[in-house]
Amino acid sequence: MNKTNPRIAIIDYKLSNLFSVKHACEFVGMNAEITSSRDDVLNADGAILPGVGAFGDAMKNLENLNLVSAIKEFVKSGKPLMGICLGLQLLFSESEEFGPHKGLGIIPGKVVKFPSINSDGRVIKVPQIGWNTIHTPDSDPLKWQNTPLLGIADGEFMYFVHSYYIIPDNTRDVLTTTTYDTITYASSILHDNVIAFQFHPEKSGIEGVKIYKNWALHLKKLNNPNI
Repeated sequence: MNKTNPRIAIIDYKLSNLFSVKHACEFVGMNAEITSSRDDVLNADGAILPGVGAFGDAMKNLENLNLVSAIKEFVKSGKPLMGICLGLQLLFSESEEFGPHKGLGIIPGKVVKFPSINSDGRVIKVPQIGWNTIHTPDSDPLKWQNTPLLGIADGEFMYFVHSYYIIPDNTRDVLTTTTYDTITYASSILHDNVIAFQFHPEKSGIEGVKIYKNWALHLKKLNNPNI
């Protein structure tokens, strides 16, 4: 592996298969390692918090592996962190999944479940599984210019699998929105050095891979401003 390429810690808290994330990172030239080590996380150039499964179980595993403080310290250092799916939700203050659970509290807001009945009285199929579109919340594609969504069209399809969605306290954190049935929600966020997606970029074809490519370039520029 090229030692000049960004070193990425893919945080393993024993709740998902992380090899598709690792493959996407390596495909765009990042040196990625799946790890549960606090030191590996803190010494990386960038970190990814992925995951599928239950919010409460995830937080318990992160605590047992001494990764809660590591993630918070990593973010505080200013290094880039990417959250994916459950990893996005864990960044928030709390979740209502199977009872109230405290999250990492890095981004103010909460995680709630899609209702079983929509505003028209029809049953909503939960979880949402499949392709759906992402949009700029203010219909301004230029908002994406300095983010890993650079080059991705407003209305592009990404791949989703989830029953819960985020409600950020601050709408300025919202990078994209998605509408499922009659519910429009935040499908990605940008908060300082943290970017996170409810969808799976690594499962979203060529357009999803662009996100990893753009993020890799951002990391390289942080390490070498002359690029």
